[in-house]
Amino acid sequence: MRYFRLIALAALAGGLIWGEDQPKRAPDGDGSRQTNASASVTLPPVLRPTEPGDDVVVTLPGAPAKVTVAVVPAPAPATIVRKTPPPVDADRPILRRPKRTYPDSFEKDAAEYLHQRLGVMTEADAKELLGEELNSRPAYDDDKAANGRIYAYADPTGHFKQLELDFDSKSGQLRTVFVYPLQMTWMQCRKTFGTNVRATPANKGRTFYSYLNRRMDVLVDPSGKVISLGMY
Repeated sequence: MRYFRLIALAALAGGLIWGEDQPKRAPDGDGSRQTNASASVTLPPVLRPTEPGDDVVVTLPGAPAKVTVAVVPAPAPATIVRKTPPPVDADRPILRRPKRTYPDSFEKDAAEYLHQRLGVMTEADAKELLGEELNSRPAYDDDKAANGRIYAYADPTGHFKQLELDFDSKSGQLRTVFVYPLQMTWMQCRKTFGTNVRATPANKGRTFYSYLNRRMDVLVDPSGKVISLGMY
């Protein structure tokens, strides 16, 4: 009997609490319903949520993000070593320099051509005709005093090993021509220019022949080979 009384008291207490938590209504004649904003519902602990609410993040579609492309420099080409030469290109243009032309008399006999220009040709004229000199050396008079300069040139005609031109230091004009034959003996020289000469011994067993009927000297080595012809 006592047990049933306790149950009744518990039910009555619960009803009172529930009644206090209900919102108050306005009178029926009012025609409207108003809810007391200050009223709040208090749930028993057993009915209260124990887990946090779910937070959902929704990403809406938009413009695609710009992608920056990294520019990678091209690697340096490796050195190509060819063991065999490349094939000949038939269409490749070939540059050829035009052959230089010389006076006919110079082509025929360079020594005589230069001999005819004694007292006329200058160093500038010689450079224009023969190009740059190979070397030079001073020229001396009988008293061993320098009075000019001798310039050596290659013979473009190929008739002589070398050409040497002696220019006077005062006038700047050509005064002596020396030519060095490729192959010439004293006997051949005598046959070409004659035998009217005066012989003078020179150093190293050489002989110096001076023509009496022409302005030319010939230097001959001990074997009879002509070393040079000097025309003045």
